[in-house]
Amino acid sequence: MRLVRIMGADLNLFQFDYDTTWAAFFLNPDEQIYGRYGGRDSKSADTHISLAGLRYAMTAALAAHKQNGDKATPRTEKPLHVEDLPAARWARGCIHCHQVAEFQRDFAHSSGKWNRDNLWVYPPPENIGLTLEVDRGDRAKKVQPDSPAGRAGIQAGDTLKKLNGYSVASFADAQFALHKAPVKGEIPLAWERGGKQIEGTITLSGDWRHTNLTWRPSMLQLLPSLGVYGDDLSANEKKALGLGEKRLAFRQDSTVHRDARAIGVKAGDIIVGLNGQPMEMAMLDFLSHVRRNFLVGDRVTLNVLRDGKPVDLPVTLR
Repeated sequence: MRLVRIMGADLNLFQFDYDTTWAAFFLNPDEQIYGRYGGRDSKSADTHISLAGLRYAMTAALAAHKQNGDKATPRTEKPLHVEDLPAARWARGCIHCHQVAEFQRDFAHSSGKWNRDNLWVYPPPENIGLTLEVDRGDRAKKVQPDSPAGRAGIQAGDTLKKLNGYSVASFADAQFALHKAPVKGEIPLAWERGGKQIEGTITLSGDWRHTNLTWRPSMLQLLPSLGVYGDDLSANEKKALGLGEKRLAFRQDSTVHRDARAIGVKAGDIIVGLNGQPMEMAMLDFLSHVRRNFLVGDRVTLNVLRDGKPVDLPVTLR
């Protein structure tokens, strides 16, 4: 069955990354989900998908269905539709999938249940140091040694069986399992190596969920801009200021955006950092850095050189 509209679908059943390009579910007539396929990251919409990978996930779902037999797990959750969310009342015509995330965020705000951790949805397995093969989504292609997955004991070539209690046969399965994981704590992991079943525990802490949000349509209203722009200084100009060749240093253009002007930026100012941290990047990379690492409303300090003297400009990001 192909669904081209999110309206009418039960969001408590069809849980997926609403910013993604497409998503597939494998389920029986009793609405028991055996697996998922799809998902994406900030690089592109098809980094983690292939026809071979889809076939592998479908085969795994059929095997799970055969093993399940006629057993049915009754669902107890009341259906939830996007039309039921308060913010959807103002929507007209077709509701896009990314708007589901926006409406849910609006509801969480209004009910006092929202916090910044809610932004980091569907973290890819790379966030725990695990890269899965594209054509066979349960096989570890690469494992970072000093990572949560590496410290748990899984190695490249191992076959992932379960993550956080969920069966894995695809990148989307792994993403969903990590989406359901806590911000901090331990989750179970099971894998196979040489026919031997192995179990372990992944310890999660810090900002392990954090990913690049700039590609997500549902997040665009939360991504900030400093309003600064200009040409990078040459190596000789940086040297004259006592800066290394790779240091961030660009001269604010003669036309100053009103947002930048409001925080005190002047034409000719040389932007050299943020929050007192030396940064090695070009101007465009700096603007991307701000959008990737901060949100509208965050307080930061823009570090500039004016007539050769350091000036710190406090900013509430807009």
